[in-house]
Amino acid sequence: MDNIINVFKEGGKREFKWESLGNIKTGRGGLGEEMPVIVYRLMQFTLFDTISSEMGLTKANDFFRKSGYLAGTEFAKNVLNLDQDFDSFVSHLQESLKMLKIGILRMEAFNPENGNIILTVAEDLDCSGLPITNESVCVYDEGFISGILEAYTGKKYDVREVDCWATGDRVCRFNADPA
Repeated sequence: MDNIINVFKEGGKREFKWESLGNIKTGRGGLGEEMPVIVYRLMQFTLFDTISSEMGLTKANDFFRKSGYLAGTEFAKNVLNLDQDFDSFVSHLQESLKMLKIGILRMEAFNPENGNIILTVAEDLDCSGLPITNESVCVYDEGFISGILEAYTGKKYDVREVDCWATGDRVCRFNADPA
């Protein structure tokens, strides 16, 4: 009984850990590890709608950005090799995001003097194919990228989406500045 883990920690503080994701291969032996993007978006968009209805748009964005940050940090620690030079790290990140069908990452600019990074994500899991609403919607991605960059560099990053599919662009562009 000592080996039993309550991933939801009822009655106490909940703390996400990579291990909380479980063994998907074992648990989904018949259906497999993949699912359609529509199912992911159904969960994400209804969750966002519920939080923003209850707490407001600003708070919902804050929650999604913080959730993305936590996910990015854990993703970096558990999927990526953080002990390599910058170019190798970016290459590994690109491969990992594409393999997991999160998106196609392209590094547009990196300023080694101040650490500023501009990157794009094509075929983004969160928004590619959405109708144009004239608003950037990838706040979860902002946090996700921020968590990855902090895990690799040891520095906090403020990441903001500057172009989005939902604003009429065909890639999501992010500006990442050391905080």
